[in-house]
Amino acid sequence: MSTETVAAKKSEALFSKRRKAIVTDPLDDDNPVTVQVLGICSALAVTSKLEPTLVMAIAVTFVVIFSNLIVSLLRNAIPQRIRIIVQLGIVASLVIIVDQVLKAYLYDVSKVVGVYVGLIITNCIVMGRLEAFAMANKPYDSILDGLGSSFGYAWVILVVAFFRELLGSGTLFDIRVLPEAYVNNGLMTSPVGAFILIGLIIWVQRWRNGYVEEA
Repeated sequence: MSTETVAAKKSEALFSKRRKAIVTDPLDDDNPVTVQVLGICSALAVTSKLEPTLVMAIAVTFVVIFSNLIVSLLRNAIPQRIRIIVQLGIVASLVIIVDQVLKAYLYDVSKVVGVYVGLIITNCIVMGRLEAFAMANKPYDSILDGLGSSFGYAWVILVVAFFRELLGSGTLFDIRVLPEAYVNNGLMTSPVGAFILIGLIIWVQRWRNGYVEEA
């Protein structure tokens, strides 16, 4: 068997149909926010502006991917009876790293999202992926799962933040986009506006995919 054939088979294995689905399903068909209805609290709280929302999305992505990786590497060494405690310890350590990096390099943003970054430890998306996937799968697949789940969460909150900041303040990343004559929509600056936008995204996506809740 030639070297090229071996490399091609390895590449195919790394990006198999199953592994592609691990990444792509959470973006649409099995989205953690719109289908599983997880991570709603932070989606309502930090999405009034795009900048803190982007920071939150990056923070969650970092925590989900690396917590999945670490738990997957240790899965055979973690006693079942204390697995939740171990998982929480791993997530908490990663959250502390994120919080300290934000305070060191993005202090103004950290003052806005700091309390919500701390709450990543209780984010159902993070703990859900550890229990449902990382504890039963190999490290590479767990990284892909973390990537897909965190990106699925990220695009939803970024879309919500885009419309909330645009309609609520007339800006994007604090840069004036709409004319000065535009009257800001106060509803979009409140959590109620975020709730309405998330509801619309869930409705549109489920209608497009033909998703129906099972009784």
